[in-house]
Amino acid sequence: MRDRRQTKLPALAITHVIVAILLFSAMQTLAFDFAAPFVDPLQTLPKIIESGVSLPGDAKPVTCPVNKDFSNPLALAEAVDLALCNNPQIKAAWATIKVQSGSVGEARAAYLPTLSGSTNFMRTHTTYPGSSTAATTVDGKTIYGTLSWRLFDFGGRDANRKSANSLLVAAIAHHDAALQKTLSDVVQAYFDAHTAKTTLQAKEQNEAIAKNTFETAQRREARGAVSRGDTLQATTALAKASLEKNRAIGAYQKTLSLLVYALGVPTQTRIILSDDLRDKEALESRSLDDWLKIATESHPAVLSARAQWESSKQRITLTRSEGLPTLDLSDSYYQNGYPGQGLSSTQSQVNSIGISISIPFFDGFSRTYKIRGAEALAEQRTAELQDTEQSTMMEVVKAHADAAASLQNLQASENLLSAAQESLNTSQRKYDKGAADILEILNTQSALSDAKQERIRSLAEWRSARLRLLAGVGLMGREAVIP
Repeated sequence: MRDRRQTKLPALAITHVIVAILLFSAMQTLAFDFAAPFVDPLQTLPKIIESGVSLPGDAKPVTCPVNKDFSNPLALAEAVDLALCNNPQIKAAWATIKVQSGSVGEARAAYLPTLSGSTNFMRTHTTYPGSSTAATTVDGKTIYGTLSWRLFDFGGRDANRKSANSLLVAAIAHHDAALQKTLSDVVQAYFDAHTAKTTLQAKEQNEAIAKNTFETAQRREARGAVSRGDTLQATTALAKASLEKNRAIGAYQKTLSLLVYALGVPTQTRIILSDDLRDKEALESRSLDDWLKIATESHPAVLSARAQWESSKQRITLTRSEGLPTLDLSDSYYQNGYPGQGLSSTQSQVNSIGISISIPFFDGFSRTYKIRGAEALAEQRTAELQDTEQSTMMEVVKAHADAAASLQNLQASENLLSAAQESLNTSQRKYDKGAADILEILNTQSALSDAKQERIRSLAEWRSARLRLLAGVGLMGREAVIP
């Protein structure tokens, strides 16, 4: 007959359970993470995680978040800080650094031993049907513990560690590239908005001049000094100036919308631009070869591609080592039984120490194709590195040429504007005295409008070329772009 007596767990076992429950509750209260009890025991997080990343030439990183009262004019420095704090690509690249530092930790952890253990409180009830032997019930606990340590693996762990380190360097460089791109985009958007604002102001001045000419023509027509034709021509010029001003208003609003997007602020935000830009910012006097050398050494896109190429070479070694023998040390301890088995009827303690050699003899040629794939990936990374270097150098060459040309055009456009303004003033005085006809004043008015547009275009080309040159060599920082 089966013995159905209900026996209680030993008092010691009950005490262990209560202590475990209390300990678990205390750990939860203290927010203790059982899966990761230490923040960074293997020191894999780069220093920039704590200190932050400073742009080239900057003394310290941007402090986020940035609070901005948009009822006041938006300065370029404020626009840069807002974009750097709000851009999602920068945030994603920052998270990638943390993810890759975790991979570095996994690679370093492979050099350390692993220790695992478990304990079980068990009751084993044994009956013997058809036998006079009395049923038995045994209460007790089992303890299992295993220590494993890989001693040798033909360089697989070392290659994996170097590959992870290279990918971490690539992640940091990718974050730097995201900073450079965001800074370039927001500064370009800010410059474009200022250019559109300046264009609008020029069109408003042209409209005012055309209106003044129209009123003068009306007065002279009323005195009989000119014909109706002069007034009609002045009316046509005024209508054209008004049309150009209206188009400039639309272009200005469009650039403001693009600036709002670059800042990462709500789309309904109304922006007022401040007048904090100089007509001419200085450019460092360096030769083209110097700029190219700087780009090769410091451009984050090149650094990221180079680090990924280094990682791909290590992956070849890692893949090859997976098909080679490994040497492991193990130490196991079993008390009152083995995992997956019932409780031993008698107390027992077993300790087993051994060294194992694993030799992968055949895997269906899987390793062969993995190695081929790793080698092909290294070839791909090599081509990508070459392409990145060539495209970066080409952008530097073009930006350097554009910057040199646009810098020379600044003085020429300033001279042109000054001459056109003086010519219009002279024509207006002559027209008021009847010494010039309407065609002369309209021509000088049109020439002044063209000179203003050329001046605005020259400034825009200079700012854009200077910006692209700094971005092309990876030296764009707040101090470099903010006048």
